[in-house]
Amino acid sequence: MIDAGSTGSRMHIYKFNNCKPSPSYEYEVFKSTQPFTFYAQEPYAAAKTLDVLLDEAVRVVPKELHSCTPVAVKASAGFRLWPGRLSTDILEKVEERIKRRYDFRLADRDPVVFLDGKDAGVYAWITANYLLGTMPSPSNSSTSTFAVLDLGGGPNHIIFEPNFHPSRPEVRLEEGEHKYDLEFGGKKYELYQHLYLDYGLMRARIRVHRLVEFMASTRPGATSKFHPIDQDGDGHPDIEVIPNPCLARTTYRSVEITESTGRVKWETRKVTMAGEDVGGFEACQRVVALVMAKDAVCELKPCSFNGVYQPSLLDSFKNGRVLLLSYFYDRLAPLLPPPLSQSKQKITVKTFADTARTICKGPEEWKKVKHWKENPSLMEEIEGRPEWCLDLTFMYSLLRMGYGLEEANKIDIAKKIANTELGWCLGATIAMIEGGELKCKA
Repeated sequence: MIDAGSTGSRMHIYKFNNCKPSPSYEYEVFKSTQPFTFYAQEPYAAAKTLDVLLDEAVRVVPKELHSCTPVAVKASAGFRLWPGRLSTDILEKVEERIKRRYDFRLADRDPVVFLDGKDAGVYAWITANYLLGTMPSPSNSSTSTFAVLDLGGGPNHIIFEPNFHPSRPEVRLEEGEHKYDLEFGGKKYELYQHLYLDYGLMRARIRVHRLVEFMASTRPGATSKFHPIDQDGDGHPDIEVIPNPCLARTTYRSVEITESTGRVKWETRKVTMAGEDVGGFEACQRVVALVMAKDAVCELKPCSFNGVYQPSLLDSFKNGRVLLLSYFYDRLAPLLPPPLSQSKQKITVKTFADTARTICKGPEEWKKVKHWKENPSLMEEIEGRPEWCLDLTFMYSLLRMGYGLEEANKIDIAKKIANTELGWCLGATIAMIEGGELKCKA
């Protein structure tokens, strides 16, 4: 399974034991290379970038199994936005090159396609629950599944299986694009899923910075939205900055603000922002709350945020378990007490709030945390990332105010399970072989 994303193409070779009544997963081999974007105007050259991946597959997969080993390439939805036929031409050349150069078998269904964001989320849900042992099997048919919350840079995704009480038939999953009917392992699932295209971590940063600048420009009585700061301590202001409560105290960051200046024109400018003495978890929360538009019109109730329908997790998923992926793990896990090497850790929603409070207070507070102070590389990373305050505050707000979890709710964060990367690739592969595409037999 090849994930052709905007930052790189990543190949996962999955080994399954197909000698039993149903295939069982054993392990993966992973390799990555440069993205198609390096050759956006040259479809043939872009297709050739996958050779380094497929040549590795030739080495890893036994020769006698090549002809019955299915290969699929899924390109991220962002490629669809390329002008004209650029992205389509690249995928056509990819399919053509695999057929001509390699003796692997292209998957029967959708071998080289754009991956719909909705499908990616459901495949990530399959991956997590499969590796956690909560998908049905001959020996296990009643285990409840995990909800999966996947926080990317641009989008974030929530997927879970609501469990409505039979005594209240009027409470159900409403019809709409959020409803995903899945048949897997002989069982039918009715899932809720929603992809927030503009509420991933990097998009949230942009929204917060833009709002902070706007608020600074509209302060009553202000002659300028900028505030002079004496950065080098010589008694004379040498830079002008915008106070930003979502940056750690006493830290600075140059950020880009992009705004529309017309129907098709955009203006980008750089401004300096500083945490100063305004930086803090509670102050940042108030800014994030405005960005999340919790009070937006809710046409189909109940809503999570920004007017999006979502069954209440506390009502329809009361005793369910929640797994957080991607940036949730990347930002929080390094800051947790040892052992930091654990790929799966159990925490509560409050953990995000407590960590954010400490991070937002700035360098003097960081030095009081023993396992941070004793890890020079971690301290260097914290010092170089003033937005860590914003990131953790946004994550807490997303879980608490957005999705409606309680502070005491226990949750899991993970990067890998059983030495296998979490994400959509394994789920898509399992769905593929569930459809009868695993033909290799010992």
